[in-house]
Amino acid sequence: MRVAEIKRTTAETDIYVKLNLDGTGQCDIDSGIGFFDHMLILFAKHSRFDLTVKCNGDIWVDGHHTTEDIGIALGQAFKEAIGDKRGIHRYGSTILPMDEALILSAVDISGRAYLQYYMNIPAPMVGDFDTELLREFFVAFAFNSAITLHIKQLDGVNSHHLIEGAFKSVARTLKKAVAIDEAMKNEIPSSKGVL
Repeated sequence: MRVAEIKRTTAETDIYVKLNLDGTGQCDIDSGIGFFDHMLILFAKHSRFDLTVKCNGDIWVDGHHTTEDIGIALGQAFKEAIGDKRGIHRYGSTILPMDEALILSAVDISGRAYLQYYMNIPAPMVGDFDTELLREFFVAFAFNSAITLHIKQLDGVNSHHLIEGAFKSVARTLKKAVAIDEAMKNEIPSSKGVL
């Protein structure tokens, strides 16, 4: 089983994350930010990863530390759970429609941390979530999981739809990339022999 647990405590957040890449989408989420909880639940359901996230953060300041630090911890859990990457497809991409919104995501589980992000979220807030933190979450996740991640808004105007589309698209893209390729299940998917 490709499973990892991360406990991360700072002066700003106390976080526990458990991730199972071979799950069924079961989740137990409590970030303290309602809209963000909704997005992490969607992430679990669409990736089919089992996911537990518990965070006690300084949300009386704002949501920044909570959102970024959950991205860090989830990225660390993903990197640990994927292990040496033996047998994985490595690449994945998804174009996902969410009503008028259309989001492209693509990933290379490369061991090289990079985020290319092109999203234009019109509203500054959706519920209790600061929309500029969408980028901060994915920066933290991509760099701590050591993946190359592209997220691009192709269309859309509704802020809720755009953010939800991004989470769903990335989740489905990661699901494809971590899936085991039965024809190469004992091989590292790189000519270098290591990722």
